[in-house]
Amino acid sequence: MRIGCIFAGSAAILLSACSSMPPVTEAAPTAASVSAIDLISRDYVKLTLELGEQEAGYVDAYYGPPDWALAAKAKPRDMRELGNGIVDLMLRLDGLPYSDDALVEARKRFLSAQLEAALTRHAMMQGEVFPFIREAKGLFGVTPVFQPLSSYDSALAKIEALVPGEGALHERVEAYQARFTIPTDRLKPVFDAAIAECKRRTAQHISLPADENFRMEFVTDKSWSGYNYYQGNFQSLIQINTDLPIRISRAVDLGCHEGYPGHHVYNMLLEQRLTRELGWQEFSIYPLYSPQSLIAEGSANYGIDLAFPGEERMAFERDVLYPLAGLDPSTAADYFKLQQALSELKGARFVIAQAYLDKTITKDEALALIQKYQLVSRERAQQSLSFNDQYRSYVINYGLGQDMVKAWIERQGDAPVWRWKAMEKLLSEPMLPDDLVE
Repeated sequence: MRIGCIFAGSAAILLSACSSMPPVTEAAPTAASVSAIDLISRDYVKLTLELGEQEAGYVDAYYGPPDWALAAKAKPRDMRELGNGIVDLMLRLDGLPYSDDALVEARKRFLSAQLEAALTRHAMMQGEVFPFIREAKGLFGVTPVFQPLSSYDSALAKIEALVPGEGALHERVEAYQARFTIPTDRLKPVFDAAIAECKRRTAQHISLPADENFRMEFVTDKSWSGYNYYQGNFQSLIQINTDLPIRISRAVDLGCHEGYPGHHVYNMLLEQRLTRELGWQEFSIYPLYSPQSLIAEGSANYGIDLAFPGEERMAFERDVLYPLAGLDPSTAADYFKLQQALSELKGARFVIAQAYLDKTITKDEALALIQKYQLVSRERAQQSLSFNDQYRSYVINYGLGQDMVKAWIERQGDAPVWRWKAMEKLLSEPMLPDDLVE
């Protein structure tokens, strides 16, 4: 999803072991196999467009034939027919013969996973409510396992030492972070500089289309902090939410996550290498509630540390962004240390989300726990909870997705060149969450 990187990864979120995808090879698929799977791909795209007519936001991006989108708007099937259509596509896909071509088998696995997610979301559109864990498995193909909230108490103690004083810890941290707010009239130059540096670092390792570009808007009244609306033809609209004051740490976060090497690059590579070069129409559409989102959000979050390893981010923020924002560069190191400590609490966000969505805690209890374990104001806690209300189990894609992507990429090699090559592969092939598991 092009939802902003509200949450970072957490070692507290684990995954049940799954199978691994055979590597995509150079073997040419047989004409018969391609013909059959191309027909299924076409019908999958049309069905997804029709589901998008039933739920606003279900289709996150589409750049396939315009006539298909117009037909979906003009004559969408009703929910019963759409449910039957999903099952029919599953049966057709299962009926395809096994192919020795890994390209064909990769496509089949991808389409099968996407259809499983569509079936789950179809049920939810009609009012069915699943437990958090089952919903996450049905939509995103993963089974998260959470640590108890008490496991984050040691991280709170570490932050207590960094921000000493009187009053509740979340109030002290909120007051401290407020000192690093980007003035409204300086938001654009700060974000322009951050995104430009994210792009420069990414382009050193991944070849980007010559005519790629994005435009940026500042918006309000959203439950997320940033969003990438991919437009096709290597263009994106990146929106930044200004409902709450934006801290200096968010510029690089959102620049990488929404732009480079995050959502903008992910969508461009899929369009360029799969839709255009191979003619795989299934990648011309992105249903938000699908296993694709775990890959998208996980890689977008991991891309921040990949582009700015170690203290390179702190140095760039201190030397470039702080002066643009009118902030004191001498305070950058201490603020960076606090941000690193706060990242140890990110997993608590998902524990609270599960309890809240499964109704084992009330809204007021959830708000109090978010304030305590995310160390934010009540206003920021309310925005976080409104995200849960709107997107439900989608939140696991940020933390669990990042953990899985990080582990998979870093198994491919220690040197930056190998990690960037692995990132490029992840962003440009039909990868699924299962494929990230060792």
